[in-house]
Amino acid sequence: MESWAGHELPRLPGAGRPLALYDSARRGVHPTRPPGAATLYVCGITPYDATHLGHAATMIAFDLVQRMWRDAGLPVTYVQNVTDIDDPLLERAQRDHEDWVVLAMRETALFREDMEALRIIPPTHYVGAVESIPDIADKVLLLLKDGAAYRLEDGTGDVYFDVAAAPRWGAESNLDRAQMLELFAERGGDPDRAGKRDRLDPLLWRGARPDEPSWPGGELGPGRPGWHIECATIALNLLGATIDVQGGGNDLIFPHHECSAAHAERLTGALPFARHYAHAGMIGLDGEKMSKSRGNLVFVSRLRADRVDPMAIRLGLLAGHYRDDRAWTDEVLATAQGRLTRWRSAAAAPAGPSAGELLAGVRERLADDLDTPAVLALVDAWAAAAVAGEGTDADAPALMAATVDALLGVRL
Repeated sequence: MESWAGHELPRLPGAGRPLALYDSARRGVHPTRPPGAATLYVCGITPYDATHLGHAATMIAFDLVQRMWRDAGLPVTYVQNVTDIDDPLLERAQRDHEDWVVLAMRETALFREDMEALRIIPPTHYVGAVESIPDIADKVLLLLKDGAAYRLEDGTGDVYFDVAAAPRWGAESNLDRAQMLELFAERGGDPDRAGKRDRLDPLLWRGARPDEPSWPGGELGPGRPGWHIECATIALNLLGATIDVQGGGNDLIFPHHECSAAHAERLTGALPFARHYAHAGMIGLDGEKMSKSRGNLVFVSRLRADRVDPMAIRLGLLAGHYRDDRAWTDEVLATAQGRLTRWRSAAAAPAGPSAGELLAGVRERLADDLDTPAVLALVDAWAAAAVAGEGTDADAPALMAATVDALLGVRL
């Protein structure tokens, strides 16, 4: 699948700093220490609607991870998937009397446009579920032959993973069984499906149904893959048995990331599947979580159509810490637009205070679990001084602009 166009990152003087991130599994901030090239997998969209600010906030968070690694001199292999076949996509297509393939292609194309506008560094590999189905079927067969999966005896051809076969079940989410069951039911699971060994067992392969798309599965029979095995397969095929960071929104901690890790660890025996499980917070509107079910989404494409500068959108989302659930309001956007104007004025100033200390401060605060609110405060203070005519360093405005561009992704 085609990704979006990238952009050249400015080269900054000096050395970048090692990045520490909060790990959901260990419940603390720990250094990321990639042994060579850094590897990152971020769960992408199910393309049945346009890119909303929750998607954008997640992608910006892991874009900062890439920027920090690259600033520290690490090569990065970044993989992102597109779940271009799943129940929500089919349901939306049926509701709107539209071909599901056309819907997926259109919304994926719009997502690419939004990511490019927000200056998100594109993934090394941008991979759809549909193109991965032969590989996914192979992985499901391996789990069946290993005894970690089983077929339901109801003639549907459905295959489930046995969570009793997971070597570290629960280690990623740290949830108890009652919490797991509640979230499993809320987030696409089927705890009450008859014939399962355990209510938490996730679907690996859905046998073909009338009036639903399906693909050949070899020994599995025709059907289509479950959600969690999709990401596990793509990550294993392109990044290997152990990855540095598995990323996504915090609504993916369970069941998605728990199940994907369980599948991958059973397939390879490598523990853990990811050295870091990093998760971005949710974006709310008017005191409520932004979600399709509530109909209160703010779309990046709508803001762009209203001539909102994508860099202001980016700054508005950077104003909160990436792990925090936070609100998007008219005030947040207005503050971001004012900040962007001030920073651009400072970058155009004939001189300013030395920006070497600013660069060091930005690196230090981003290295500590991506503390963007502290970074924005640093740049605000520098910009105010430059606009006020303080400082005589004629090279400082350019270094300030390069710092903001390279490390925050904000082009001035």
